[in-house]
Amino acid sequence: MTDTTVENTPATRTAVEFWFDPTCPWAWMTSRWVGEVEQHRDLDVTWNVMSLFVLNEHNEDMPAEYREAMERNQVYSRLVTAAKARHGQEVVKRLYDALGEQIHHRQQKDPQQVVPAVLEQLGLEADLADAAWTDETDAAMRESHRDGIERVGQDVGTPVIAVDGVAFFGPVISPAPKGQQALDLWDGVVAAARYPGFFELKRSRTTGPVFDTVEG
Repeated sequence: MTDTTVENTPATRTAVEFWFDPTCPWAWMTSRWVGEVEQHRDLDVTWNVMSLFVLNEHNEDMPAEYREAMERNQVYSRLVTAAKARHGQEVVKRLYDALGEQIHHRQQKDPQQVVPAVLEQLGLEADLADAAWTDETDAAMRESHRDGIERVGQDVGTPVIAVDGVAFFGPVISPAPKGQQALDLWDGVVAAARYPGFFELKRSRTTGPVFDTVEG
């Protein structure tokens, strides 16, 4: 049984920036953890898109099937970018949450079904879908991606987090911890990342993403 007891900690407002590709299950796990921490700590989180396709577009060793999937899934980062341009930062997390529920929890993999369903769910304009299948938002999407990845280097992936300006890749976790466990992990990761000489800590994954159950 998971201990969800949370210690009372004096609130100190912390600026957090989070970069995600909507299709990445590991970024989704990490975002759920940040959301849990946000319930107990005074975080000011800014959510930004990045793109696994852009990250890997010059990787000649990538299998063709994987490359095609990432290219196809650009529609989600493009969609979030278009919605942000029209409605501002506040729509980004709402859209990410709705996309994540469809893509990761409900395992809906067809963008032609996911995009209109999510726009209708959130009451957003249907014509935002037009930007998802064109390159009209690519410049802004790539700039957001560049802003995140340049803080940590090209040899990482998604997510990227910056805490009070100190950026790091990950953490890669499964499942997303709750309660005091979430806060303990947060404090440890942030403390390590803030040490100027700390670069990498890693072990092989022994489990895949463990998603919370979604009813309905």
